[in-house]
Amino acid sequence: MVTRAASDTSGLGLLTWLGPVIPQGVLVTGVKAGWRAAWQTMMTELAPQSRDGEYQRPKYAFDGAIAEDPKARFPSVSERYVLYLGNACPWCHRVSLTVALRGLEDRVRIVKMTDDAERASRGGWVFESDRPDPVFGARDLREVYDLQSGKSYTYEGRCTAPLMVDAERKVAVNNESADIARMLNDVEWLGSVNGPNKSSRYDEGSVQLRPPELANDIDSLNDWLYTKLNNGVYRCGFSTNQAAHNRAAVDVAEALEALEKRLRESRFMHGDKVTESDVRAFPTIVRFDAVYATLFKCSSRRVADMPNLRAWMQDFYLLPGVRETVDVDGYRTSYFGQLFPLNPGGIVPVGPTAKDLGLGLDPSRGSRAHSDLFHFK
Repeated sequence: MVTRAASDTSGLGLLTWLGPVIPQGVLVTGVKAGWRAAWQTMMTELAPQSRDGEYQRPKYAFDGAIAEDPKARFPSVSERYVLYLGNACPWCHRVSLTVALRGLEDRVRIVKMTDDAERASRGGWVFESDRPDPVFGARDLREVYDLQSGKSYTYEGRCTAPLMVDAERKVAVNNESADIARMLNDVEWLGSVNGPNKSSRYDEGSVQLRPPELANDIDSLNDWLYTKLNNGVYRCGFSTNQAAHNRAAVDVAEALEALEKRLRESRFMHGDKVTESDVRAFPTIVRFDAVYATLFKCSSRRVADMPNLRAWMQDFYLLPGVRETVDVDGYRTSYFGQLFPLNPGGIVPVGPTAKDLGLGLDPSRGSRAHSDLFHFK
């Protein structure tokens, strides 16, 4: 005798039809194996993997540097350089934050790109009609990489953002975010609209994010932040086996706990004034609850549950120019919508939003006077 539920056949599809021929266990095992093989292939394309299944960040092809010498290959001349930045990318965000905090918006040109792998010919970054490529007229970032040598050729390698291009010579300068942010901090700009060698919106002078007296401490913390947190969340999300994920997840949790403790004692990463270490940490922290905690499976901790880290994030958000660099809704749309191997359905969560994160609220951690917030050259 066969007993059936009253007219409810929902969910009785493939397993029902094939059940008499192929046992359910065999069918499920086969489908899982096929899906995992396809997923593994897509993950390898998305993120280079080590033999033990751990994400390995690719090396960067261009390592040029801007110098204050007018005779240098890349002199620090205002309006000569273009920064190609992806809106959702945290590595691009540290560059845009450096531009904003130092007030360099009229010294270098920023072109924001959209993450859309279906429209891109390789990689994911494309230009929109209202934000076209001002140097090459390219359709996507791959074409910029192909054309930057002055002649059309096929660039071999990953077409990553950020990318700094010398618009006068039409060649790539650098595509490593830490290098770009550091040179934007270090150099003063020749031929500035505010006069020679003046790169500041403040009467106190030029913002210095890496003051010499703190340079060693900043470099040490930056290295730790990169390993444990900035790259740690990507090692979590892009791992292809459980052991690799577990190692990364422990690093991320330890980093968040250490930062919570550190920020209990000081307003910013190195005392009461903003430094490069704050710039390195903020892009990861402001994306954490909205993206990494869920999509990248970094779910053992939330910034929302860490009062000091959350207050630091809110405090940093209120710094001059920072608000304009943040797009929490855009982060969710890009990560959940474009990272297909991690979210095949493409469903984008409705939150948390910037309001949910408390961005825009003053956590009352200290004075908002420029002289109290920044080091100056």
